[in-house]
Amino acid sequence: MDVIYGLIPLMIILGLAMVIIFFWSVKSGQYEDLEGDSNRILMDDDDPKLPDADKKDQKTIDKRNWPDAD
Repeated sequence: MDVIYGLIPLMIILGLAMVIIFFWSVKSGQYEDLEGDSNRILMDDDDPKLPDADKKDQKTIDKRNWPDAD
């Protein structure tokens, strides 16, 4: 029973700390752009070097001696 007298104030303090952190994060704008990350992952950067690198990789693959599948 004595443990409860220590745990109740500790949980109240911990809960108040979490509420304060939540309000701070809302006030600082952490939840402003909810759609940005989900759309940003779909955007592909057009890199002009990418097709050349792809051709270079294809040449190195063609030069390898692959064993027959038979």
